[in-house]
Amino acid sequence: MDPGASGNESVVTEFVLLGLTNTPALQPILFIIFLLAYVATVGGNFSILAAILAEPKLHTPMYFFLGNLSLLDVGCISVSVPAMLGHFMSNNKSILYRSCLSQLFFFHLLAGVDCFLLTVMAYDRYLAICQPLTYSTRMSWGVQRALAGVSCVFSFSNALTQTVTVSTLNFCGPNVINHFYCDLPQLFQLSCSSTQLNEQLLFVAAAFMGVAPLVLITVSYGHVAAAVLRIRSAEGRKKAFSTCGSHLTVVGIFYGTGVFSYMRLGSVEASDKDKGIGILNTIISPMLNPVIYSLRNPDVQGALRRVFTRRQPPT
Repeated sequence: MDPGASGNESVVTEFVLLGLTNTPALQPILFIIFLLAYVATVGGNFSILAAILAEPKLHTPMYFFLGNLSLLDVGCISVSVPAMLGHFMSNNKSILYRSCLSQLFFFHLLAGVDCFLLTVMAYDRYLAICQPLTYSTRMSWGVQRALAGVSCVFSFSNALTQTVTVSTLNFCGPNVINHFYCDLPQLFQLSCSSTQLNEQLLFVAAAFMGVAPLVLITVSYGHVAAAVLRIRSAEGRKKAFSTCGSHLTVVGIFYGTGVFSYMRLGSVEASDKDKGIGILNTIISPMLNPVIYSLRNPDVQGALRRVFTRRQPPT
């Protein structure tokens, strides 16, 4: 910490991340576990992306958005895990103030795009099942790119706003963060200036980027469920639901952990629990997504087999 302008205060120039544990004997074990998780996540998501690119049958709007989601998952886990792995193998647990803000920005940027893309994927399923005759025109290549681009713009605006407003806070006292990455709730607890505006902005962002997308997803799948139940063939209903089940599972994990994390601002004693939620949100969820999307999807499974065996797709 550097002396402040008043001479009696100090300005925080770095934070200390306590991480998951302070027990030295556990740190090498956790290093191996999270290194394997990181490699599995990156490998799994890039495998999904390679399968989508290599298989002409998967060149559809749903898989275009799934490919983007895979890239986001790689980015999301890369924001926190490499730094955490470095801290496991070092006695220095500090992170520079500007690095902390960078981590905060990219985490909210990627998570925000994730929110919007999950909503767009639900809308895609609604069009495919409820409006099949106009699906190709209403979800054209240009519309796909526009939806992805708008998702990025909205998320970038929110991430930049949150980061800039946090940078206006004064940190002049404790600098220890009881977490393994920098995020808003933990920084609010350490600020020695008012965080009222920041919390109001976060509330607005949660409504716009969390509640509104979740409502749209729910409405989309309400229409999908009604349409599927009108299908007379049991096989047809099963096929329609199978295309939506994996997406709903991912939505449940993503929103469940996100809501639990941000609806408890100011709860100091819950920090240890937040670590578990953080692991689910930033590590487990990106690692499971490739498994969830390929587990009951024969098209993806076939494409993955051809990628790994280097066989040509059938013509």
